[in-house]
Amino acid sequence: MAGLWPSILTIRTPGEPDRVMRALRTRDRAEWEHLRIRNRTWLSPWEATNPDHLGHVKFRHLVRRYDTEAQAGRMQPFVIEVGGRLVGQMHLFNIAWGSLRSGSAGYWVSQDMAGRGIAPACLAALVDHAFYGLGLHRVEVDIRPENTPSLRVVEKLGFREEGVRRRLLHIDGAWRDHRSFALTTEDLAGGSLVAAWNATRRETPPTPPTPEAARGA
Repeated sequence: MAGLWPSILTIRTPGEPDRVMRALRTRDRAEWEHLRIRNRTWLSPWEATNPDHLGHVKFRHLVRRYDTEAQAGRMQPFVIEVGGRLVGQMHLFNIAWGSLRSGSAGYWVSQDMAGRGIAPACLAALVDHAFYGLGLHRVEVDIRPENTPSLRVVEKLGFREEGVRRRLLHIDGAWRDHRSFALTTEDLAGGSLVAAWNATRRETPPTPPTPEAARGA
């Protein structure tokens, strides 16, 4: 599907800095690598790994691969900016067209930005984009059962649990089970998940930030 990339999504909430989701750029290298190094321990229990241990991918190759996959319509690989600073990533991947029209979402947020509602706001924007911008029918999120912060994200957004996928991904040295969650266009009934999330936040009394964030799903 040509013409779907690059995409830029901006989430605006009164009284909060804009959250911007955009493509990773070659000039992001220093900031992105510093962010990854700073969060290595925070993310390692949740991020997929290659069991063949093929080694580190050079940054320019990573950017090129993201853009190639995105231009081919198989992926929407975003970084997340808050107040002009990189704070994480949010990907829609394994995009399939035809009769399936589905994609899977994965995300992580820096530890120092934990508990500020960034992951649910950005995931809600990604779902709206997938349904109304790309024309997909279903978005899936697969999360390790131990990843409580990420489970809270899909719970807050009303994702439907669809079961356990045994040994789905290689993570942190072993094949790990994941709980599978999904939304379809019928679940939103033409509405916006971002609007629903913002309405929920207005109705819920604010709580102080906690040292938890939605880590890699």
